[in-house]
Amino acid sequence: MTAQFLFAGHDTGEGRLLTPDALARIAADVAARPELWRPLLDTRATVRTYASLHREPELEVWAIAWLPDNDTGWHDHEASSGAVRVVDGALEEHVLRIGGADRRSVYGAGGTFTFGPDHIHRVTCAEGRAVSIQVYSPALWRLGQYTVDEDGVLHRVTISYADELRPLDARAVAAG
Repeated sequence: MTAQFLFAGHDTGEGRLLTPDALARIAADVAARPELWRPLLDTRATVRTYASLHREPELEVWAIAWLPDNDTGWHDHEASSGAVRVVDGALEEHVLRIGGADRRSVYGAGGTFTFGPDHIHRVTCAEGRAVSIQVYSPALWRLGQYTVDEDGVLHRVTISYADELRPLDARAVAAG
């Protein structure tokens, strides 16, 4: 996938970080071109599958095929803003709230949610299987994963963008 396609019609340039709104427009543009990503995903797989469509310092694009039991666990995207466009099925975004239940929103096919680098959330597959296009700026390098131990203490673990997101075991994190 070329940067010219991704940046076409968007106010972007080399070295420039994109806003969540610009990322949402790019995600919608990529989602509308399934010939660019559908052949790269195994939608019949028994595990969540990923396809990196584009990566450069200012922009990263992924296609992800989700299964019903998939759960990213609580995480942030460190310095990156992002947009998630649901192409098929539905995803549920859970936003962390201290002292209350998480805020949940379900996004069906054609739905998009965006976030800045300070956003802590988890994403689950809401029904059946789902496919999403996910766009980040700058490109992901590190992410933070979170868990709460039995005493109610929040812990953050830094992981590489290449590691698969999944819920952390609070006991393993607390043990070090």
